[in-house]
Amino acid sequence: MPPLESRMRIAFYAPLKPPTHATPSGDRRVARLLLQALQIAGHAPRLASDFRSFDATGDALRQELLRAQGAVIANALLKQWRNGPAAERPELWFTYHLYYKAPDWLGPPVSAALGIPYVLAEASYAPKRAGGAWAIGHEATRSAIAAAALVLCPTRDDLACVRQVAAEHARVEQLAPFLDPAVYQIAALARASHRLALAAAQGLDSAVPWLLVPAMMRFGDKLASYRMLAETLRALAAVPWQLVVAGDGPARAEVEQLLAGAAPGRVRYLGLCAEDVMARLYAACDMCIWPAVNEAYGMAMLEAQAAGLPVVSCAVRGVPDVVCHGQTGLLAAPGDTRGLADNTRFLQQDAPRRAAMGQAAAQFVEQQRSTTQAAHQLNLAFATLPARTPMALAKGAAV
Repeated sequence: MPPLESRMRIAFYAPLKPPTHATPSGDRRVARLLLQALQIAGHAPRLASDFRSFDATGDALRQELLRAQGAVIANALLKQWRNGPAAERPELWFTYHLYYKAPDWLGPPVSAALGIPYVLAEASYAPKRAGGAWAIGHEATRSAIAAAALVLCPTRDDLACVRQVAAEHARVEQLAPFLDPAVYQIAALARASHRLALAAAQGLDSAVPWLLVPAMMRFGDKLASYRMLAETLRALAAVPWQLVVAGDGPARAEVEQLLAGAAPGRVRYLGLCAEDVMARLYAACDMCIWPAVNEAYGMAMLEAQAAGLPVVSCAVRGVPDVVCHGQTGLLAAPGDTRGLADNTRFLQQDAPRRAAMGQAAAQFVEQQRSTTQAAHQLNLAFATLPARTPMALAKGAAV
């Protein structure tokens, strides 16, 4: 907990999807976890706006309209804070997850007008998008990163591109993916009872390992991962296991067709599950398996480890920042189905090794990937920021 004088009122914003959005997603989940970590750190974060700047199709006219709408909202926020009590004005602006499809039209102008630090978490910059269908959003993202005093990247994979465009004086640091491990730790304490309940409900054989797949069924990268999973399972046909799939989505028919051919009679579908149900599933199963095609980092794999479950995946993008190869799980090369199968077979046949990795996984999350640890890192990072001097507000500046 920081001393009283270092606690800040923070304007929080997520241009892709606000934490209040009705549809569950990993993006919404991480936004909520960041808010929780900021609160644990002793600060007072408030959602500045639920404005979504997302353009899915590369429509230049829509991007121009979103930019204009963003300017109106930014001016309204400034007017609200200018006319309101000084004690309610933010002392720091914090934007989570901006990229070329969802740029931040609010944070940079408002921060400049208020004279407060502009902070980014999970800012993605892709040079190949310059001049393309999202050129407007790409340039806005480049400008936002250049305006930031602090950029927090979830993986080592993100650092290099962000550093290319960050200001010379700015700090670019890693804030690894994190979560609140409490619900998963509690579930792990009752592993035996959760395993009995799942076996009875789904007709599972407790004598063989249960492989858990915690993933939504969407077209694109998710379906590609399920396709790779099916190929992996075919290579494991001769060894005993059963597959538990927790997830749903528009590509469910395609997923079921893939797995029916690869694992006939071995699959149980549980659909979309709430967090507490997922915690019990993680605790009941023996390992988590997910190919992670083009996965940013994989929050579900972090959840699995929090419950004491080792993970089998691929060393794609930010996955090595979530799974420690050889300690909390095993990572194959990207796209390597044979490697995935070999790693799964190794853990399937070695129960003591599975247990040791599961224990190490739970300790890793508690000690290095918890909301408490993230709160500590945030305060260390905030301590490097320049003094808050909202002089522009006093002069009545507008966007």
